[in-house]
Amino acid sequence: MPNRQRYPFLLLFLITGRLFAQSPSGPLEKAMIRQGLVDVQKLDPTLLVDLKYSTTDNFVGQDVYGDLTRAYLQPMAAQKLAKANAYLRRIHASYRLLIYDAARPRTAQWDLWNALGELPERQRQKYVADPRIGSIHNYGCAVDLTIATQDGRPLDMGTKFDYFGALAYPEKEESLLKMGQLTRQQIQNRQLLRSVMRRAGYSSIKTEWWHFNAISRKQAKQTYKLVE
Repeated sequence: MPNRQRYPFLLLFLITGRLFAQSPSGPLEKAMIRQGLVDVQKLDPTLLVDLKYSTTDNFVGQDVYGDLTRAYLQPMAAQKLAKANAYLRRIHASYRLLIYDAARPRTAQWDLWNALGELPERQRQKYVADPRIGSIHNYGCAVDLTIATQDGRPLDMGTKFDYFGALAYPEKEESLLKMGQLTRQQIQNRQLLRSVMRRAGYSSIKTEWWHFNAISRKQAKQTYKLVE
């Protein structure tokens, strides 16, 4: 069989295969399970996962999570995510949600924060939440994701995940379209992602097309403990 025909199945295996072949063994995973967080793929096996901070394909250029390769969320947030994926599959049977980041331990939050040490703190907070305050990710109530085909190929959203700049801002999409910096198809792909996530109860933010919150930071702090 030609390589181009095998590739989609190989990619799908790389994204999902290792997740089901292992039992929870790392300290981060065990800590999340003890706090009641759930593996989103156990709730919906059709969700795709490629934790970017468990690879070097991120703005730090380092593996921040180590042996954590599964996406964990609070049960409430995981259920909303499964609903969003179901809505997406109903509209486009060949599409799936692809998770880039979910629950994040605060130790990793410090790594991301310190990686932007050349920026003043006020500017740093545009891209990474101050670990002294805590990100909604640190409570297991936020998710970073995109839409992919069922063989794991992400749709074109105009920028990579964790792109720092106006090109990633949902609030600037129409002006970026007029300037020719985003295409109509890229914006439609983003709009589809926002549509299914909002329908399931998530909220989006102004500066990252990939980031969605299941509840507010205030609600998260009142309801859950930080994942350390």
